[in-house]
Amino acid sequence: MNWSKHHRKRRGYHHGNLREALIEAALELIAAKGAAGFTFAEAARSAGVSPGAPYRHFRDRDALIADVARRGFEHFAEDLARAWNDGQPTPHTALQNLGAAYLAFAKDEPAYYTAMFESQLPARADPELVQASDRAFAVLRQAAETLIATLPPRQRPPAMMVSLHIWSLAHGIASLFGRGDEARRALPMAPEELLEAGILVYLQGLDIATD
Repeated sequence: MNWSKHHRKRRGYHHGNLREALIEAALELIAAKGAAGFTFAEAARSAGVSPGAPYRHFRDRDALIADVARRGFEHFAEDLARAWNDGQPTPHTALQNLGAAYLAFAKDEPAYYTAMFESQLPARADPELVQASDRAFAVLRQAAETLIATLPPRQRPPAMMVSLHIWSLAHGIASLFGRGDEARRALPMAPEELLEAGILVYLQGLDIATD
């Protein structure tokens, strides 16, 4: 089991930390079975509590998964913002760093990544989850706005379109080739190299300077 930088290895349930024990149990189960591969009762058993105990904090399994996904997006947003670093030292280099952080999260946090993107939860069902997801995407939007600002006003494509293109490229490579679980496909190069080349081609197509 690859325990991430974002949570400690579970040492069993202790009074007062039921919510944290359930979150960590869910992460274990997601890593082993996928987001849809376990029941609420299994999460309780894995946390070492009675089947009814999780209802003190979560209405059902989907609410538990949503909380896991929310936490994942919060960590994700922090990692992306740190990598973007307000566009320093240059917007292109910062974008490459942001892409590398995206791939690193998919590799290092496969359970969170699965909960965030593969749980099949209704997209707008949980307001806190939506807000956390939007904060992560806002980093990509900021990067796009900074990059297109280097173009003459009449040549600037919509920032939303550029951010969605960058997101799609990073997410596709992360999901196919950069994961930290068995769903990762083989690739005759490093995923980081593929993403770097893809971003370079995309920016050149928009006539954006690439250092």
